[in-house]
Amino acid sequence: MPQPCELVPGPQDRDGYVIQVEELVRKYGSLVAVDHVSFQVRRGEIFGFLGPNGAGKTTTINVLCTLLKPTGGRAQVNGYDVVRHPDAVRQSIGLVFQDPSLDDRLTAWENLKFHAMLYDVPDTLFRQRAPEVLDLVELTPFARKEVRTFSGGMKRRLEIARGLVHCPHVLFLDEPTLGLDPQSRRHIWDYILAMRAQSGLTIFLTTHYMDEAEHADRVAIMDHGKIVALDTPANLKGLVGGDVVLLRTSDDSRAAERLQASFRVSPQVSPEGLRLEVDQGDQFIPQAIAALTNSTGPLVEVHSASVNRPTLEDVFIKLTGRAIRDEELDAAGQMRQHGRMRRRAGMGGH
Repeated sequence: MPQPCELVPGPQDRDGYVIQVEELVRKYGSLVAVDHVSFQVRRGEIFGFLGPNGAGKTTTINVLCTLLKPTGGRAQVNGYDVVRHPDAVRQSIGLVFQDPSLDDRLTAWENLKFHAMLYDVPDTLFRQRAPEVLDLVELTPFARKEVRTFSGGMKRRLEIARGLVHCPHVLFLDEPTLGLDPQSRRHIWDYILAMRAQSGLTIFLTTHYMDEAEHADRVAIMDHGKIVALDTPANLKGLVGGDVVLLRTSDDSRAAERLQASFRVSPQVSPEGLRLEVDQGDQFIPQAIAALTNSTGPLVEVHSASVNRPTLEDVFIKLTGRAIRDEELDAAGQMRQHGRMRRRAGMGGH
């Protein structure tokens, strides 16, 4: 496990917040990608951005990492303004991109060494840190292997190790497990949680995976460039009243009308079926089936019924009226979108 680095707070660090964002705006022409967003991140916190692709998560992270210039508002990372002191911000952060960014023709050790050179890490510190971070992500036996021989999960683990070599104050993870199999995703999170537990590192992540967002101390739900809610996962789930019942029927629209009239509930019709928030969902289901099948008028058949405790997906549906996956891009669309953002960043963020 890497030893904690000596992390000296920046010159304007206030009240234990390592990230401070006030009324941040980022536009692409007439498109407002980030719309007057404000939030703070405490030191040592795992802070999650949850939302569909295109919600503004990656744009926000790119502004905080100085890859894009904000159109309006202000942001500080480790006490440094992202516009006025970009070099100090970059020295304070580690970044794992959504897309692969390793040199496949170099070994794992050489990739770490090249990164350390870019950050002016002294050779004595590099020789201490490199074995530590490789050990953290269980890649020590592969240190001298070319990265082109690595699996997708191994490459992602090496990217995390690379982001830690220079002792950052904040590690930014943009969709850290995108495209990985479930076992690799679970391992990545084992490493992330171990890092935080051992070193107190601040971790800022974007994700659209519900189970990953559950690991965060606080979650900001983002939609159409705005933060629509920000709290702990438990408190966010408390916004959903009672249990979540999902019914699949022969006519969801007619079923919604009957249930609303019978129980004074507010069902939501979605492609997945009829969704309701009720107390004691297990007792409500038999009553709902009876109301639908025994009422006068055309018969409404109930094909299936399920009850679950609220999830962050349910919170997003309640706040936006749709599921996150309804908004997701396909893999090619994700790559095109991120590529456009990276090209714009290379042109100075204008």
